[in-house]
Amino acid sequence: MVREDEIRAAERAIAWPAATDAGLVFVGVIRTPWTSRMDCPRQGRHDGPLCRIEVFEPWREALEGIGLYERLEVLYWLHRSRRDLVLQSPRDDGTTRGTFSLRTPVRPNPIATSIVRLEGIEGTTLLVRGMDCLDGTPLLDLKPDRTLFTPLAPPTPGDSHVGDA
Repeated sequence: MVREDEIRAAERAIAWPAATDAGLVFVGVIRTPWTSRMDCPRQGRHDGPLCRIEVFEPWREALEGIGLYERLEVLYWLHRSRRDLVLQSPRDDGTTRGTFSLRTPVRPNPIATSIVRLEGIEGTTLLVRGMDCLDGTPLLDLKPDRTLFTPLAPPTPGDSHVGDA
C-alpha cells in the first residue's frame, strides 16, 4: 500500500506551475470518520457510515428542493492530495500509467465526485452515505445525480456514435 506522499520508483513528478485563479469557492465542508488517507475507503458505499455535508450559511437557499432527490453528486476538493505526479504506478510493480487514465486522488486539480444517498437534512447539513474522503474535505458543489434525469432534447444523428462531430 502506498504511504502518504510517497513517490514510487516508476513514478514521475513535475515542477509545479505558477498558480492561476479559477475562482473556485468552497461552499461547505464534509465530515467523515476518516482522518488518514490510509483508512479512507477507495470508493464510497451506500451502506457505509453516515457522513455530514455542512453547507456554509451564505448558500442556505441553494439547498431548497434538495430533499426531492434520493441520490446526490458531491463535488469536492482533495485538499491533502499531491498534485505533481504525471506518471503513477498504482500497483507499485514498475509499470506506470498517466494520471488522466486513473481514478487516483493525486491529480493536477484534485476535484473528486461521489454519488451519495441522502438520508436526511438538518438545517444546512445533509446526512449522507457513500462518501470516500477525509474529514474536513472542502465542498465545491452539490447536484442531483444525473442518472435520475432523462435528456431534454430528442436524440440527434450521431449522439450514440463515438467520434462523430
